[in-house]
Amino acid sequence: MNIAYITSTQRGEADRALAQFAARLTARGTRVAGVVQINTERQGDGPCDMDVRVLPDGPVIRISQYLGRGAKGCRLNAAALEQAVAEVGAGLSDETGILILNKFGKHEAEGRGFRELIGDALMRDIPVITGVNALNLEAFLEFTGGLATPLPLCQDALTGWFDALGRPVRRVA
Repeated sequence: MNIAYITSTQRGEADRALAQFAARLTARGTRVAGVVQINTERQGDGPCDMDVRVLPDGPVIRISQYLGRGAKGCRLNAAALEQAVAEVGAGLSDETGILILNKFGKHEAEGRGFRELIGDALMRDIPVITGVNALNLEAFLEFTGGLATPLPLCQDALTGWFDALGRPVRRVA
């Protein structure tokens, strides 16, 4: 099973690392699928807006919903997340070189979100890399049977892991 993960305690750091990794692999000609997250700050009005960009060049989908200043509830728009899952699923093929997902979050920990696509990619022998926060790490490790590789937030480490897999090159046509 070729699955790796990164963690960070700094908000947005894993998102930026995975976006940079996706860009690096795409520039090398690797066929990349998945999503990377883009956070946009709100001017003095609560938490950021969360968007995901479907890889390699698909749409940007807003996955957060504005609940108002000071709201404490979950901001995730589950329907928008499932739209992103469907977009990624439609582009996943045996020619995909890697599946990059912004995170294995609460939805995945509960059996929803990108969880099924992760399993599909692994069954097709497509490597997967994702971000995981401390709240969902136990569920992620259980899901992967403890076989996932932890990686540091370093582009050379991410690229080194991918290159060491010795996968056949699946390049963009």
